[in-house]
Amino acid sequence: MVNIKSPLRIFIEDSIKELIRGFRRQRIKWRNAFLLGSIMTTIVVLLHTPTFSVFSDEEETESSSPIYLNGSLHLNIQIVSSDAKVENFHALRTRTPIVQLNASEASGTVISRKRRKRKKRKKTKDELILPDPPPAQPHVLSSSERRALSLPPKKALTYAKLEIQRAPEIINDTDLFAPLFRNLSVFKRSYELMELILKVYIYPDGEKPIFHQPHLNGIYASEGWFMKLMESNTQFVTKNPEKAHLFYMPYSVKQLQTSIFVPGSHNIKPLSIFLRDYVNMLSTKYPFWNRTHGSDHFLVACHDWGPYTVNEHPELRRNAIKALCNADLSDGIFVPGKDVSLPETTIRNAGRPLRNIGNGNRVSQRPILAFFAGNLHGRVRPKLLKHWRNKDDDMKIYGPLPHNVARKMTYVQHMKSSKYCLCPMGYEVNSPRIVEAIYYECVPVVIADNFMLPFSDVLDWSAFSVVVPEKEIPRLKEILLEIPMRRYLKMQSNVKMVQRHFLWSPKPRKYDVFHMILHSIWFNLLNQNQTSFDDHSPDS
Repeated sequence: MVNIKSPLRIFIEDSIKELIRGFRRQRIKWRNAFLLGSIMTTIVVLLHTPTFSVFSDEEETESSSPIYLNGSLHLNIQIVSSDAKVENFHALRTRTPIVQLNASEASGTVISRKRRKRKKRKKTKDELILPDPPPAQPHVLSSSERRALSLPPKKALTYAKLEIQRAPEIINDTDLFAPLFRNLSVFKRSYELMELILKVYIYPDGEKPIFHQPHLNGIYASEGWFMKLMESNTQFVTKNPEKAHLFYMPYSVKQLQTSIFVPGSHNIKPLSIFLRDYVNMLSTKYPFWNRTHGSDHFLVACHDWGPYTVNEHPELRRNAIKALCNADLSDGIFVPGKDVSLPETTIRNAGRPLRNIGNGNRVSQRPILAFFAGNLHGRVRPKLLKHWRNKDDDMKIYGPLPHNVARKMTYVQHMKSSKYCLCPMGYEVNSPRIVEAIYYECVPVVIADNFMLPFSDVLDWSAFSVVVPEKEIPRLKEILLEIPMRRYLKMQSNVKMVQRHFLWSPKPRKYDVFHMILHSIWFNLLNQNQTSFDDHSPDS
């Protein structure tokens, strides 16, 4: 005789099996588990009520035997017939399913738990956790600083310039690490005055995606992250252009290239014409460009084509402050002392820009002397590989990292395991490897003639990097080995200290890369020999 299971029994057995599978995979939907437990409790109560019958006698006999699943887990559920006495109800209700794990299942549970703990630790380690800065001491404004707040922009800039020139000497500072800076006293005072005085007006003109839509991923992300943080800033941004010391043109060269450039045309002149027309529109609509001929306006461009997009507008090229990743001193576009070298930072996760940054190996765990891997474009990289690829075990020099090598050690692991990370120029002088090396606490070796290093107006790059002329590539290993271990240890320690000045955070922090870029623009604005800076200071 064939026993026919009721729909309710089929539902209960399927639910129990699914619950057991969840236990085995360590993926338990607790809401469903509690709901199933409630249903089963209700059914047991009803089954042991004398007036209620669900299953036939045949089904009851079948259900009294254990149910086996995959040979390692069984449930021992006993259900009495519907004519059970009411006296036994309380005893039967307390019986619960007995779940037994065999040895292999128990060991698998322990291993899975350990794996989850390791994964949790690794996830925490992958994210660079920045400690909250200590609460800043309230700055008491001097009488001259209070007067400076009420000055018109030109006089306020003159006051700031004179104040920086007579900055008090700082020997020890709790916020900043003095060996990283050319002149800590000058930088500290300049930064304080920037926070006190600087106001930036952002032109609202321009349609997305070229304007007001930041590109936040990849090697050109610096221009996008600056735009994002600048437009959401409340400390420095003003809605009143008459109070502004600087005027920001919020466009993205990366978005300009995506929207206008015709692939395969090898012609970037249309980008320059578009930007020329945009500046002409601003000069017609507003009075601010014409009154200074653009000397208090600035742009931020990290794309390699950034310098060349200004060629069609002479005043834009000559007068405006250009923050460029492609800070090439040889092309005549980048002007040191006026323009700003923008760090090229690779952002792989726009939602978590600090992920996989930091946590570099100790010096004792860096067996590789020098490492490079990348595409072979430009004049320097082929020369580097010609002299050093497969020539020396201490010099791990590749083109694109081979798959058989990457399976054993990733690109990031190579950087974390190397004393020096080589940063040769590509088509242009800039390279994202410079900041990547800083991220992974590897001393960068810059091989790019005519490159103005980022923030070199305030940072002393000799304290945490090595610059090698292109002609010295054949002597590269010799140059690195000549560096005393004591100096290397100091440079590697300084790399960790300077790292904070190159980090993008969703919420900007004092002295981070956003503030360092803005400070360099402010600092160069003050140092320009403008005819409008002929006023006297507030004290005089």
